[in-house]
Amino acid sequence: MSPVDTASNSELAGAPTPFITTELPGPLARSAIARDALVTSPSMGRVYPLVPARAAGCVIEDVDGNRFLDMNAGIAVTSTGHCHPEVVHAIHEQSSKLLHYCASDWYLPVYAESCERLVSSTPSGMGAAQVFLGNSGTEAVEGAIKLARYATKRHNVIAFFGAFHGRTLGSLSLTASKSKYRGGFGPMAAGTYHAPYGDAAFIEEVLFEHLCDPLDVAAIIAEPIQGEGGYSVPPPDFWPALRRICDEHGILLIADEVQSGIGRTGKMWAIEHEVGISPDIIVAGKGIASGMPLSAVIAREALMVWGPGKHGSTFGGNPVSCAAAIATLDVVERELLENATMIGARLLRGLDELASLNSSIKEVRGRGLMIGIEFADHDTAARIEQDCFRRGLLVLTCGKSAVRLAPPLVISADQADTALRILADSIDAVA
Repeated sequence: MSPVDTASNSELAGAPTPFITTELPGPLARSAIARDALVTSPSMGRVYPLVPARAAGCVIEDVDGNRFLDMNAGIAVTSTGHCHPEVVHAIHEQSSKLLHYCASDWYLPVYAESCERLVSSTPSGMGAAQVFLGNSGTEAVEGAIKLARYATKRHNVIAFFGAFHGRTLGSLSLTASKSKYRGGFGPMAAGTYHAPYGDAAFIEEVLFEHLCDPLDVAAIIAEPIQGEGGYSVPPPDFWPALRRICDEHGILLIADEVQSGIGRTGKMWAIEHEVGISPDIIVAGKGIASGMPLSAVIAREALMVWGPGKHGSTFGGNPVSCAAAIATLDVVERELLENATMIGARLLRGLDELASLNSSIKEVRGRGLMIGIEFADHDTAARIEQDCFRRGLLVLTCGKSAVRLAPPLVISADQADTALRILADSIDAVA
């Protein structure tokens, strides 16, 4: 019998990892991949041939019994780790009572409770706030843009080069991380403009001067730390400048925290690192419910002026997802903010030491457990991503030539050290 049959998830979380017993992909994984290729959309560009069977904490076990150390958390989603007992309990308890009823048309207490928890977590400068729950990050971005246009009666939106805000048409119009995401789907939504990330002056000196009147701009949307764009941390004057520009021209400031929020940077929201800066709207998703589909538009109460029927969602705020979100917020607030800060600092120190010994690393950057490692070129980063997989470490590339580390927030010091050792070996082998 394979480990899949004999070991419980609690045992899996503490099992020696990585543990590779077959070639990769193994025979069962190859069979699953062949079956998948016959029936699934080719638009999904799989990163490496991983076929998970189960997971716990920071450990993923594939269908062949190989164990991997997860340093991407399903793209920054499993914030409390895979199958956290408190989250699983909340899901089981809620699913035994009510699986679904549309919150856009009726009243679900668990919906309101999750919204209350999100409101209580927002930066104090936002003041009273209200929440709309959706299913995914791109849906939340779409909702935020609809709300901004409705509240301001303006139509233009400014985003940034390198940004990733989603793949549905409205959010795709804001996305500017890779041209291939936009290719073949034009024209994009009208009224969308872009500026270099970190350069607020470009908005005033170029966009406002030559392309769009500030009085036509409904919102500026930015990630506190760019995700797909390279895990890039902006200069310290960037967010204060954005806040000033918005205040001067009556523009709404939207913080896209889909990837950076829910404790990933050591604070509940990455925007909290920008002292004294509060956005008008926060967009959340990914880690909000530890893997259950949920997203949120959190806006100042004064902006929530749209009436019944102006926005809704059949599945958004599903009661099971809401229960998972409440449990997630409990765990993150109680213990994982501190862990993200502590282990993030440990990883950054280790990576800085590694960079001092290896010229192929051009920069190490990040906050908490949102860390980017910049290499000389894309090919090097991509080869390291694949080599790490073969060694049992799951990482992802981002930006032009970076590898990102975004593990579950439950990662231990020993697991962080293991990841550093494997990265060092992989960099030596590849670069």
